[in-house]
Amino acid sequence: MDPEFFEMAALPLFDQLYNLAHWLTGDRSDAEDLVQETYAKALKGFESFEEGTNLRAWMYRILRNTFLTSRTGLSAQNTTQLDEDIEGGELVADCVTPEFVLLQMESTQAVMDALESLPLTYREIILLCEMEELSYREISQVLAVPMGTVMSRLSRARHLLRNELTAKAARRSNDAL
Repeated sequence: MDPEFFEMAALPLFDQLYNLAHWLTGDRSDAEDLVQETYAKALKGFESFEEGTNLRAWMYRILRNTFLTSRTGLSAQNTTQLDEDIEGGELVADCVTPEFVLLQMESTQAVMDALESLPLTYREIILLCEMEELSYREISQVLAVPMGTVMSRLSRARHLLRNELTAKAARRSNDAL
C-alpha cells in the first residue's frame, strides 16, 4: 500500500484516537505517546490492512492492543472483573425534582467523573460506542470479541455508570442535609 494513501486515510483519525488514548491512559503525555506508537505500528504493518475494510476500526484496534500491552494497560486490564453480578432494577424517574434539575445542569461533569471511575473494560466500551459512535460491529472488530460480548459488556457498563451516577447524587443529597 501507498504511504500517501495511509497518510490521507489515517491522519484524519488522529483526534479520535487521541481522545480514546487520553481516556485509557488518564494522562496527556502517555496518550500522545500511545497515539504516536499506534501510528508507527499502523504504518509499519499497513501492508496487512485489507483495502475495503474498516480503517477506523483497524486503527482503534492497534491503539487498544498497544495500550493493553503497555505497563499501564496490563495493570488496568488485570484488575477488571467481568463476571460481576448485576443487582437491582432500572432507575426510573417518575417526576422532575430539584435534584433531577441539578443533575441535568451538572450532568456532563458528573458523567465524566463517573466514567473515569469505571474499570477499563467498561470505560472503553462506552467510549467506543457513545463518544466515538462506533457500531457494534466496529467495536467487535476493535476489541476482537463477538458482537454478543460487545452488547453484554455495554449493558454492564451502562448499568455500572448508572449506579455510579445514582450513588453520587445520593452522596450530594446527604451532604446537603
